[in-house]
Amino acid sequence: MMSIPQPFEFRAATRLVVGPGAVDRLGTLAREFGGNRALVVSDYGVVRAGHAGLGIAALESAGYAVATFTDVGENPTTAHVAAGVEVARRVRPDVIVAIGGGSSMDCAKGINFVHSCGGRMHDYHGRGKATGPMLPSIGVPTTAGTGSETQSFALISDAETHVKMACGDPRAAFRVAILDVRLTLTQPLRVTALTGIDALSHAVESHVSRAATPASRLFSREAFRLLAAGLPRVFADPGDVAAREAVQLGASWAGMAIENSMLGAAHALANPLTAVHDVVHGQAVGMMLPHVVRFNAASDDSPYAELVAALPNGTKAEGHRAGDRLAAWLEGVVRAGGLAPSLSAAGIATPDLGFLAAAAASQWTAGFNPRPVAVEDLTKLYEEAR
Repeated sequence: MMSIPQPFEFRAATRLVVGPGAVDRLGTLAREFGGNRALVVSDYGVVRAGHAGLGIAALESAGYAVATFTDVGENPTTAHVAAGVEVARRVRPDVIVAIGGGSSMDCAKGINFVHSCGGRMHDYHGRGKATGPMLPSIGVPTTAGTGSETQSFALISDAETHVKMACGDPRAAFRVAILDVRLTLTQPLRVTALTGIDALSHAVESHVSRAATPASRLFSREAFRLLAAGLPRVFADPGDVAAREAVQLGASWAGMAIENSMLGAAHALANPLTAVHDVVHGQAVGMMLPHVVRFNAASDDSPYAELVAALPNGTKAEGHRAGDRLAAWLEGVVRAGGLAPSLSAAGIATPDLGFLAAAAASQWTAGFNPRPVAVEDLTKLYEEAR
């Protein structure tokens, strides 16, 4: 009889509502939480695309008075959160709705933390710092990448130091997430690539994380299978709706895997590139992930074999070891998405590798990497990516 390898817990706090047109149910779903005032957190691009308007109309048809906060940046900061909290204090919402990419969803969670529990965003850096009940919230992603809709964490940057803070608590998770593929069809190809490759990195890193469990790996593997099949098809044909549906669901499954396992060194290496050099997160993690896969595989190649087995039939990748094959395939996806494959190609000609490596070593995710990483290891990984 097979035994479970280790004790573990599994948490799924978010109800998923999936399908074309699902955003039209937003008002009905919000009504289950009661109240009559809603705060919609979004950004200007999503408003211009008409997606926020669809959600607002659905809320208003259900009897909600809707206020909006749209001053959300590409990387939400403590300043964005503070501005949103001021709006929330004025309108006193009964439910918070995020409509947008990971930035809008993370900012909405940040607003919920501070509005519901007081203090400032820094007070919630870490896990389990909420001091009381939080408002019910709904996430409506318009990109397919971060998986924020199925996580209880918000990534918020300090407005002064630019250091990213992971702020998580089960009470911060969206009660409902609506996956409507129609909302992803207006993404420019570059945004599709940045968010999709971020989702791939979530699937890969959560699968091999020190904290991975049998349950989390189920979601990691299925997320990787959907993303590996769908993302190259979307790059080749942005109008392939079935492929976009696969990528959207894969991103959400990867978010659920993260919620129950965490990430690794590729994210630890990516965050300083964003903070110091303003490299967009998907670009930063995409260029670092293949190097981290090879680094980890040199110690233990076996965890990557299941992911290689999930690659689409006919996929060709160089190398005999699973880690080498996976890394080569990932490099191909980065190129197919039009992203820079190296630091120099991303415009970073003379990086201070020692400073970046020290910053990467301090990242929370570094401690979950399957192979221990010291500053020297992280420096070498940056050197390999030059």
